[in-house]
Amino acid sequence: MGLLLIWQVLYSLKLWSPVLVPAPLDVARFIWDYTFNPGTAEAPNDNRWELFRAAGITLNRLLVGYLIGLGAGVPIGMATARLRALRDTVGVLALGLQGLPSVCWVPLALLWFGQNESAMLFVVIMGTLWSVILATETGVRNVNPIYVRAAMTMGSKRLHTLTRVILPASLPFIVSGMKQGWAFAWRSLMAAEIYVTILTGFGLGHLLHYGRELNAMEQVIGVMLVIVGIGVAADKILFSPWENFLHRRWGTSG
Repeated sequence: MGLLLIWQVLYSLKLWSPVLVPAPLDVARFIWDYTFNPGTAEAPNDNRWELFRAAGITLNRLLVGYLIGLGAGVPIGMATARLRALRDTVGVLALGLQGLPSVCWVPLALLWFGQNESAMLFVVIMGTLWSVILATETGVRNVNPIYVRAAMTMGSKRLHTLTRVILPASLPFIVSGMKQGWAFAWRSLMAAEIYVTILTGFGLGHLLHYGRELNAMEQVIGVMLVIVGIGVAADKILFSPWENFLHRRWGTSG
């Protein structure tokens, strides 16, 4: 609330053009009009619920691509940690591609898949996959070998050791990679939605792009605030419970 007040005061001082940074009330009005305002009987608001629809489309793309990247990244990361040949090939590739800016995948996706949902999905998967592979590999390689030897001494076989000893012991690293992969997936999808125009549904990135095209800064900042809100909610709902559980489980909570 204090930041909004400072923003409004600075806007009232006319330190910048309203075209560049609008008043917070203008941003709030945009969010209201594109979410709840039905308009009037004479002039109904066709944009009502537009933010909800765009957020739903974006989150659907994000979750599908993220889950595919997660489902592929964890086993690949575990195999990479256990096999030297994969560590020298896939591990090095993942290390290099993790630092690749998300927008770099967009031209490749367009050339391979065209202007469709598959291009969006590919970009999100690429944004997720490499972080999860690296985090899983690091987690598996940092498992105390005493745990593995103790399990094998008590009769644990290879698959049992992998799923009941190594995987749980590397969970703190995997959850960290999941969180990083989620952030990279968000960035990748926003880049894709800004540059890829498709007719199967307009997401938040498209609203952001159209706001820029129309010089509607209240729309640009409003959509950015919605993206930030979804990111914070996802962290609190998806990742914080996992992190708190692991801290309690390993006795590292303060």
